[in-house]
Amino acid sequence: MFKNILVPTDGSELSASTVSRAIDFAKDAGASIIFFYAQPDFPTPIYGEGALFDPTTPEQFNRAAAAEAEKILTQAKSAAEAAGVTAGSDTVVSEVPFEAIIASAERNRSDLIFMASHGRRGLSGLLLGSETQKVLTHSKVPVLVYR
Repeated sequence: MFKNILVPTDGSELSASTVSRAIDFAKDAGASIIFFYAQPDFPTPIYGEGALFDPTTPEQFNRAAAAEAEKILTQAKSAAEAAGVTAGSDTVVSEVPFEAIIASAERNRSDLIFMASHGRRGLSGLLLGSETQKVLTHSKVPVLVYR
C-alpha cells in the first residue's frame, strides 16, 4: 500500500521513538523511508537597549545546524538499514517546519507522512501550536500520527 514514507525527525526522545516505530511500519509494509529534518534559520538579531549579544555568526550557526541535521539523519538511517529497510534523508533550512515537511513529501514523492505528536491539548496546544496539526491541515499526502 505505502511504498515511500517520509518521517520528519528532530532528534527528541519522542522523535526517536517515532523513528523506531516508523522503521517497523516500513519493514512490515515493504516500504522505503526518507528521514527529514528542518534546520532552523539563523535568528534575526535584536538591536537596541537591553538586546542580548550573540557572538555566533550566521555561518557558524548554519554549520552547527547542518552538523546537527547530519547527526540526527545518520542515526535514523543507520537504524533503518540495520533493520533491513532502505532509507534516505532530506534536510532544508526553514523557518516554517510544517511547510518544509509537506514540501519534502512532495519533492520525494512520498505516499505517507509518518510523524509524532506531543499530544498537547487545550490552551497549551492552542498557544504552542502543533507542527503535526499544521501538516494534517495542509498536506495532500496522507499523514499517520504516532503518539
